[in-house]
Amino acid sequence: MRQRPQRPHRPSRGGHQSVWLYGRHAVLAALANPERRYERLLVTKEAAERLASELAAAAPKTSIMSREELSQRLPAGAVHQGIAMLAGPLEEPALEDVLARCGENALILALDQVTDPHNVGAILRSAAAFGVAGVIVTERNAPADTGVLAKAASGALEIVPLVRAVNLARTLDQLKNAGFWLYGLDERGDVSLGGLDFAGRVCIVLGAEGEGLRRLTAEKCDRLATIPTQAALAALNVSNAAAVAAYEWARRR
Repeated sequence: MRQRPQRPHRPSRGGHQSVWLYGRHAVLAALANPERRYERLLVTKEAAERLASELAAAAPKTSIMSREELSQRLPAGAVHQGIAMLAGPLEEPALEDVLARCGENALILALDQVTDPHNVGAILRSAAAFGVAGVIVTERNAPADTGVLAKAASGALEIVPLVRAVNLARTLDQLKNAGFWLYGLDERGDVSLGGLDFAGRVCIVLGAEGEGLRRLTAEKCDRLATIPTQAALAALNVSNAAAVAAYEWARRR
């Protein structure tokens, strides 16, 4: 086991503005999260009747409006399902806090400049489904916690810690010092995903679509692995790859 040096707690960062969350799962998960502060809840009459018990506590901040009025308050194309929330940002967790909650067997997913909020949201959803301890994204070249990301995460943004790394290489070194083995998913890998040893603490590192893992990121990994696919479609979408990897870890846990 690698030695675990003591590190100072990284304070959370503030200054982010409130954003609109929308969609049934995203909004109800935010309402159920005691750490989430919100300013307004907008619902259609139909949604208010359908979700009466879930929305009862939010009555003082709830406004009833038509579907058309609600759509006008949100970004174009937002699929809101009759419910939206103007919410403040979640406090960003420090990596040290996530590591402190990890047991002897844990999985963390690290994303190397994955910029699509739909992909990051889908990865958070898979992480919640398979018991992943946290997801790491880069401070730059990664999406903000917007309604698009929250909708794609389907409530998982309220469940899985999302850590933003100023320097991913240094963050990966921190994980190594905390006893994690780093496995990068990359077409240059010399072993299949099924051939990895998932015992103990594991971090699976995934690169952006098209770009893959950056050179320094790949060099930080203990081993590079591939997900075997049919020749007709040689590569998976990064969110699909993350789901496959998280499932394989959970299956063998």
